[in-house]
Amino acid sequence: QVQLVESGGGLVQAGDSLKLSCAVSGRTFSTYVMGWFRQAPGKEREFVATISRSGGSTDYADSVKGRFTISRDNAKNTVYLQMNTLKSEDTAVYYCAARVGVTATRGRYDYWGQGTQVTVSS
Repeated sequence: QVQLVESGGGLVQAGDSLKLSCAVSGRTFSTYVMGWFRQAPGKEREFVATISRSGGSTDYADSVKGRFTISRDNAKNTVYLQMNTLKSEDTAVYYCAARVGVTATRGRYDYWGQGTQVTVSS
């Protein structure tokens, strides 16, 4: 059984940085394409970032491009989301997700973590 556990969320001020982590267990991590999504109160869950199985390809939502960086460490079975220059509109529950595959994708994911809250005060 695949398990994803996010950590690193918290309360920060606008302009601050935060780094989220997602530890994956249950299957060979390097077989997964990984993604980060978020859901703000009253809104639908939205795509944030994705990284290919090898880590060589990434994709970002326009709203975070240039501020957020997704990365992975296949030796540690962990994917990261470095978030810089945070804005109040980045406030949301952040989820990591996994799917077996090769290419970074915004599409359907099969496995999800429980989420970690990020709150940005202005």
